[in-house]
Amino acid sequence: MAVLQHVLGGFQAMSAWEYLAVSLSVAYMLLAMRQSAWCWVAGGLSTLIYTILFFNGALLMESLLNFFYLAMAVYGWMQWRRGQMLGAESNSTQEYVLPVSSWSLPQNITLISITTAVSLGVGFIMDNYTYADFAYLDALTTCFGIVATYLLTQKILENWLYWVVIDALSIYLYVCKGYFPTVVLFCFYTVLAAVNYYQWQKSMRACSAVNS
Repeated sequence: MAVLQHVLGGFQAMSAWEYLAVSLSVAYMLLAMRQSAWCWVAGGLSTLIYTILFFNGALLMESLLNFFYLAMAVYGWMQWRRGQMLGAESNSTQEYVLPVSSWSLPQNITLISITTAVSLGVGFIMDNYTYADFAYLDALTTCFGIVATYLLTQKILENWLYWVVIDALSIYLYVCKGYFPTVVLFCFYTVLAAVNYYQWQKSMRACSAVNS
């Protein structure tokens, strides 16, 4: 009951801008499921709001991280909306849709190893030279979040698996910090990330069947 009261109280304390940012984040996930480039518009607007909110709240590192996500939203939009001339024989032009692709196991292992090493280094600095709580876990979710965002801009299927793990670890972090409304939201994000992986996998298989 106490936890439920904390959750409800947290949602009641959220500002209109926070609600708008959350709504845009959900729209971003749903549009990404459909591989719509408009997901980057929703994500970019949500990130812009969070960047301003965190900056005004003196959470400078969080604000800087969201500024990076804003830049990636612009890059992602450009990647997903780029055009390519096709049908040279018929002199017709059609939009090129960036296809979903998958990385091999060795590629993912290499990426995980490098990102983990960087995370440990960042975590060590934060743990020894700042007052950060859960320094290593915070560094891990942040570094992998940056990597997963880049993979998403390239439509790499495994990005959603990374997000499932990142969101799940973030849930633990937010529970420990008592951010219960955020816990509820990230539970929803975790489920959506898993669904998006399933949907993108189906899309990739369907595209492979057509091209084979």
